[in-house]
Order: sequence, then C-alpha cells, then structure tokens
Amino acid sequence: MADIKSPVNPLFLREEEIRQGIELLFYAYRGFTAEPDALLATLGLGRAHHRALYFVGRHPEITVSALLAILRITKQSLGRVLNDLVERGYVEQQQGQRDRRQRLLTLTDTGAVLERQLFESQRRLIGQAYRSAGAEAVDGFRKVLEGLIALSEPAAMEEEPEAPVPAPRVASR
Repeated sequence: MADIKSPVNPLFLREEEIRQGIELLFYAYRGFTAEPDALLATLGLGRAHHRALYFVGRHPEITVSALLAILRITKQSLGRVLNDLVERGYVEQQQGQRDRRQRLLTLTDTGAVLERQLFESQRRLIGQAYRSAGAEAVDGFRKVLEGLIALSEPAAMEEEPEAPVPAPRVASR
C-alpha cells in the first residue's frame, strides 16, 4: 500500500505520484465502504441501495429523474433499487403536487434509521481523517475531488437540481 505519510513531492505530476494518488483513492474507497457494505449485506442490500438511501436522505422529496441524474445509472437499474427499498419500507413514493407524473422520494422512519447508521460509520472515518490532516489539507482534498468531478462530469458542477437542495450541512467543531 502507498505510504500516506510521505512528504508532498514537488514533482506531483509525474507518473509515480499520480499512480500513488490513484492507489490511495482505491484504498480509501475500500476502507470507506467496508463497514456500510457489511451492514448492507446482512440486509440483502448493496452499494446501489446505499447511494439511493444517501441521496434520498439528503434531498427529501427528490424526484426520480433528479435521482437518476445524480446517480447516473439507468432507469431500469434505479427501478430495481427503488422497488427493493420501497418494498422493504425504507423509502416511500408520493405523486408530485404540481405534476402528478412525478414520483417524489422520501425516507421512511426505518429508512432514516438505516441511512443514519450507514452515514455514522463513514462520518467517523472522514472525521478522524479530517482531524488528523488539518483544515488546510481538507481544503486541498476538496479541491482535488471537485477538480476530478469537474473534469469527468463538466456539466455536474453547473447543473441545477430539479428540487430545492439544502446547503451541505457542516458540523461545527
């Protein structure tokens, strides 16, 4: 595994440095998803269910089409995931007030409890890593992630969501 405590190389655009960054992303994602994956597996659910629960929780009454745009998966794949979540009582669907064709998605109380459990395991990891790295490193990390998003999904940084989206919640220290 790459040494995460190594000093920053001023030649950070060299192949070896970029490969180390890619490895770190792989290892971090593996660790970041391990505990939620284990909990989801006990329920017969997977990462697609986790992503749907997360974004429905972050954006109550999100439309199916807005969720599709965020997740960038096929309608058929999302349909399977949502059917599972609705049947198991984690998500409920309502018709839109203005447009009855819209399906608005909200977590049930049971879904909110599960989403909170999944979030807490990841919050602990991110919180510890942020605390260890410090504010300047966290700002740099965000800039790198935003840069990756902007380069891989240029429109994603400019898109207006269909439903009002609350500002990200930032926990006070």
